Amino acid sequence: MATPSEPERRPHSIEAFVRAYEGGEGLLGFESSCGFKTATWVLVCPKCGARDLQETKLADRGTIAAFSIQHVPSEEFLNEAPYAYVVVDLDGGGRVTGWIAKVARDDELKVGDRVRYVPTYKPGVQFVREAP
Repeated sequence: MATPSEPERRPHSIEAFVRAYEGGEGLLGFESSCGFKTATWVLVCPKCGARDLQETKLADRGTIAAFSIQHVPSEEFLNEAPYAYVVVDLDGGGRVTGWIAKVARDDELKVGDRVRYVPTYKPGVQFVREAP
């Protein structure tokens, strides 16, 4: 048990998760003993129910699994619209949502396009398209 001067360490905190990608350290995720990887903050593996998840660094590249063009964004992204909100299947496992700047039309992206995570001061997980 932690003493008042020694804070209790949580197994994987949301703060550490966000700090990793905002600080340019890469995408942080969690891996279960069954091999399931996720970029979503969880305490229990949705595949096997294990509670001993380990923090793991996820790949910074992947493929677009789905996307939507945002023309009416939230306040944080007012200066970025239009942009693509993307769901990315990361190489080696894990799925993460993020965004790609300067995408105005559906025909500018397609499911299966390769993308790469880029550290940025902007909010969220930003990706850029890789050259074919």
